[in-house]
Amino acid sequence: MKLCDVYEKLDAAVPKRLSDEYIQKYGGHDNSGVLIDCGKEIAGALFSLDLSLGALAAAEREGKNLIVTHHPAIFYPVSALRVSDPVGRRLLLAAEKGISVVSMHLNADCAEGGVDEQLARAIGGSGALPPQERVEGGGYGRIFSVPRQTFFELCAHVKSELNTQRLFAYGDAERTVDAAASFCGAGADGAAVARARQAGAQVLVSADIRHNVLCDALESGLSVIQLTHYASENYGFKILFKKLSGMLGIPCAYHEDACML
Repeated sequence: MKLCDVYEKLDAAVPKRLSDEYIQKYGGHDNSGVLIDCGKEIAGALFSLDLSLGALAAAEREGKNLIVTHHPAIFYPVSALRVSDPVGRRLLLAAEKGISVVSMHLNADCAEGGVDEQLARAIGGSGALPPQERVEGGGYGRIFSVPRQTFFELCAHVKSELNTQRLFAYGDAERTVDAAASFCGAGADGAAVARARQAGAQVLVSADIRHNVLCDALESGLSVIQLTHYASENYGFKILFKKLSGMLGIPCAYHEDACML
């Protein structure tokens, strides 16, 4: 199967226009789409949150010559490719091994049933989970009810559901909570804190939270669960993989960089 045919199926399910519309409305930067095209027939696809050395090794070992990532393999333009540079090394190795790369970043975050929505469901959200920042057919950021429990119990549930070994919890362990706000990846900012408080959330869940945002969240009465960036998104991207792999018509596998959880 040609790469353009595989990408057509991926884009039909998780359209890049979601990323384009999100950036147009809310700002930011992305680089989703076909990022490396080695010009070969696609024998199989490996899904991985990142174009990591582990993913490249797994793709070669399993005979997959396409890697579908969440995080863009090339985020900002590069002016040189060197094996001594981590980005250059990965890109050169992919090209050397004939491995093409498609990245689905903000479009996978914003898609219905996508990465951001699945984080909310992992935390305990159910039913309709309308996004805070909406685009046509999806959006980003959720505020929702969770089963009534202590903050300690919620932390334990999140850690188990996301299969993560690293979780920073800020707040009274015995506090009773029943509403949370979640933003996958590094999306929690001052505006997110304000919306969470206004909507009655008691817990903010995200990753890579800036110190000033963390301080503001705590001092405004929110408890905070700070995940690794990887753990906050791997769960949802794996669910997308299960949906997409059956639609592509080629052998597919999933790679997980467990050290990042």
